[in-house]
Order: sequence, then C-alpha cells, then structure tokens
Amino acid sequence: MRFFSRTLCGALAATQAVNALQLDVNSPASIKAAAGTVAYGLMDWYKGNLTGGIPGLLPGPYYWWQAGAMFGSMVEYWYYTGDPTYNPQVIQALQFQVGPDDNYMPPNQSKSLGNDDQAFWGMAAMSAAEFKFQNPPADQPQWLALAQAVFNSQALRWDTSTCGGGLRWQIYTFNNGYNYKNSISNGCFFNIATRLGAYTKNATFFDWADRMFDWVSTIGLVNGTASPGSLYVYDGSDDLLNCTEFDHVQWTYNAGIFMHGCAVMWNQTTGATQARWEARVQQFMTGLNIFFKDTVMFEVACEPQANCNNDQKSFKAYLSRWMAQTIKVAPWTRPTLYPLLQSSAQAAAKACSGGNAGTTCGMKWTTGNYDGDYGPGQQMSALEVIQANLLDAVAGPVSNLTGGTSTGNNLAGTGGDRNPLAPLKTISTGDRAGAGILTAIIIVSLVGTAWWMVA
Repeated sequence: MRFFSRTLCGALAATQAVNALQLDVNSPASIKAAAGTVAYGLMDWYKGNLTGGIPGLLPGPYYWWQAGAMFGSMVEYWYYTGDPTYNPQVIQALQFQVGPDDNYMPPNQSKSLGNDDQAFWGMAAMSAAEFKFQNPPADQPQWLALAQAVFNSQALRWDTSTCGGGLRWQIYTFNNGYNYKNSISNGCFFNIATRLGAYTKNATFFDWADRMFDWVSTIGLVNGTASPGSLYVYDGSDDLLNCTEFDHVQWTYNAGIFMHGCAVMWNQTTGATQARWEARVQQFMTGLNIFFKDTVMFEVACEPQANCNNDQKSFKAYLSRWMAQTIKVAPWTRPTLYPLLQSSAQAAAKACSGGNAGTTCGMKWTTGNYDGDYGPGQQMSALEVIQANLLDAVAGPVSNLTGGTSTGNNLAGTGGDRNPLAPLKTISTGDRAGAGILTAIIIVSLVGTAWWMVA
C-alpha cells in the first residue's frame, strides 16, 4: 500500500474514489467499522512489535514523539470502539519507551528530546488512566504514575531566567531549539496539569495550570489582540529576545490543547472562577474558525500551499481529539464543536480512498477525494476525527473518586529531589514584574499583526 509512488497514487485517485471509506456519522456501527479500517491502516505503519523491531518506534523519517501521539490515538481507539485488537502492542510500546526513570526520557532520544515530545507520551498515559485502559502488570510503571512523572520532571524545568517563566522547547542545552519557548510545550504542560488535577483532586495541579495560563497570556503566546472575542495561539518566541517577538504561525494542535485544558478547568471550578474559564473556552472556540473551510478542518498554515511536513500532517488528529474531549467535560460546547467533527469526519472519509484497498487516507479533506499524500500522520488524523463521532457512546474521563483504577506516585519523575507539588506561593505583583514589563512591548508589537503572518 505505502510502497506506491505518490505519482501513481495520485493517478489512481479518481478511480479509487468510488472505493472511498464508507461512513454514516449518525450510525455508531458505521463509525466503528470506518474507524477499524483506518486504525488497521495506521498500525500497518508500525513494525516495532516484529522480530528485530524496537517497540514504540515508527520507521524513519517519523519522529519518536509522533509514535507517542499514535499510541495515544490507539488508546482512544479502544475507548471509543471497544476493540482490543491492538491493546497488546499499545501496552508494550507505552511501557518500553518509559526510560530508566519511568518518565518518558529514553536516553536514545536525548539528541532531539523536547518537552513536547516527552509530553505526548505522557498524555497517552494520562488518557489510559482517564479511560480505564487495561492496567500494566503491577511490577511495571502505571499509567497515572507515568503522567505524574512527566509533569513533575517538567515542573522542575519552569524557567524564570528569561521571559518571566515558562518551559523551553528542548530539554537539553546542546539541542537546537533550547532557546525557543513554544506554545505546544507549554500547552502540553497546562493540559496535563488540568487533567491530573481532575483525576487526583490535588489542587496544586490546578495552581500550576493557573500559573501556566497566566504566563502564556501575559507573554502573548495566547492572544486575542487580532480579533476581540477570540483567542489565538502563536507558535512560540525566542528567549534570547526575552519573548518580545513571536512566530505568529498558528497550528490546529496549539489551539486544541489549550481549549481542552480550559474546558477541564471549567469542569473543576465554580462561581466566578468557572465563568472565567468558560469565557476562555468560548474565545478559543470562536478562534477555531481559521482552521475550518466550509466546516471542514484544515491546517491553515501549510495545507493550502501543500508544504506541511510529516509532523504537521498529524496535527488535525489532536485538534479532533481535544474537540471531542472538550465536549465530554464541557457539554455546553457541543452545539458548536460537534457539527464540525461530523462534517470533518465525512470529508476525511472521502479522502480515505487511496492505496490498493481504496481506503488509504490523504492529507486534504477539503477536496472531496484522495490527494495522494499519505503517511501515519494523515492516517492518524482521519482516525481521530472519525472515532470522535462516537463520543456519545462512551463515558467521560474518570477520576480516583469515580472509578479510576490507575495507581499514582506523587514523587514520580523527581529523582528524589524537591517535590513540584509542594504548595505554590501566591504570585505577587513582584513575581509578575518580569513578565508584566514585557506586556506593553508585546501589545505594541502585535497591533496590526494578522493571524496568518509567519515570522
């Protein structure tokens, strides 16, 4: 299937369109059948469970983080469909890649290990805990403890030496990107913090979530200047410039990860605090309009020019994932988000009409057919948006008070050092000064800047 040349795949697209994936978004049986077909195509890329393979890795040129994201998708595949076919491979992969400190930092990935890379594996473990995925044997790291280990190791990296706080993109100083403070790394940390708070009921996770959202808002990574009533997420900023200039490109997964985290915070709060989080969720939903063309999801920063890289070809998977989970924890968002999931799933199914079987998924969903651009990212994106349409058939995420069975460890990932869950002090005016001084500079730099501008 994937050994066809793109030229040949494109030439066959018209004839294969008649074999496009069949999907009725109003039929759970149809959705499950379509998701099963796409999941099979996705796992066909994975050879890590075969003799000579390394569990958890996709073949080159696909990076380690995308494999972690893929196994997160497969946890959700089981959650939505109940199909356990791939569970053994998923468990093996998520356990094999934990690293010597059980925090998803395997030494063989150090040359390119970013906070976001580590976090995508941690979020897969978090989903496994929330959805009551099969627990590992007792002598192996447990899902909740793995998510806590990722959070704890990253909380210890909170960096106030530049930009008033935040996480750097890369973990190690010798990697390119160490000086970049990007939205996805900080968004992942925010998202994990909210979900750990919801699962464990430990309020300090919520304190960290508040701290992170305040920081990205003050710095200007999360910004509503371009369109009042909306919130947009810019890609990141250079800490060598003290985060006073931005890469203004916008990606689906950045918007999705913050929106979902805000929805979790809405779910876990009351009164004026809840109203504040509700307003943020609403603003993110309004801002999502840049990622939809005639109600079909697309990657606005690269898809129209057909220059998305392999990472970016998977981003729609995560927006789809977090839109569905936003609905689960904040049901009032359904009238806005669910129709977009339905129309995007129908369009994605039409784009899944390539390959020998006529069910390989392409990149563009807005064309009504297969575009010949295939890979695990494209397959994962179609899987996530299709299976999200089963959200009414499944329960919401559990907590340790509502049936959660995963075992945690508050000190996981700390190496025996200080505990990141020690109560945070109240952030004073003085503490905010470093970031606050930047605000006026940033606002001036953003005035008149359009959302599509790429630095």
